[in-house]
Amino acid sequence: MDMHKMGRPKMVVVSSNTLALIGLRQLLQRVMPMVEVDTLNSFAELTANQPEQYFHFFVSMEIVLSERAFFMERHRRTIVLTTTQQETTQMTDFHCLYINQSEQQLLHTLLQLQQHGHSGGRNLPPEMKAERERQVLTRREIEVMVLVVQGYINKEIADKLNISLSTVITHRKNIMEKLGLKSVSALTIFAVTHGYVDVDKV
Repeated sequence: MDMHKMGRPKMVVVSSNTLALIGLRQLLQRVMPMVEVDTLNSFAELTANQPEQYFHFFVSMEIVLSERAFFMERHRRTIVLTTTQQETTQMTDFHCLYINQSEQQLLHTLLQLQQHGHSGGRNLPPEMKAERERQVLTRREIEVMVLVVQGYINKEIADKLNISLSTVITHRKNIMEKLGLKSVSALTIFAVTHGYVDVDKV
């Protein structure tokens, strides 16, 4: 089955922890709004639900350990959800995501994973590449956006770009309207996931 011919690209979170399922699904949808995220409670549900339709699996460590052969065959697509930051030899073949951290830290880690795995749009499903390549912002708006997500205030942006304060404010308003975003954190996610700024610079 070709996972790219099924409409929106899909990821899945597999865990017996309902709160982890709900929270991680919301964060993933914020980081990659083009993606559909399914949540499943067990490995049995995953195998019954056409697992090859998913381009990434976010799976609790207990499930990966009990079904290691399955996930080893798909280790590039598997992200293990861990409750400890200590690396275990059993998980060295997988990307791991430590879930017992603040929402801001978790968001930053997800953005790092996304940027590492899909830098410059590499390995993204076609639908996401098309969205990324659809240029909606002007060159100047992109410059303003990058400075905003890097934490500069309006006056600093005006000074850096040698434009007036009112022009910066107008650009910010236009950027948010064009992208349909309501907050700087949403703008940060957009800027990082579309390759405009490195996650380590925000």
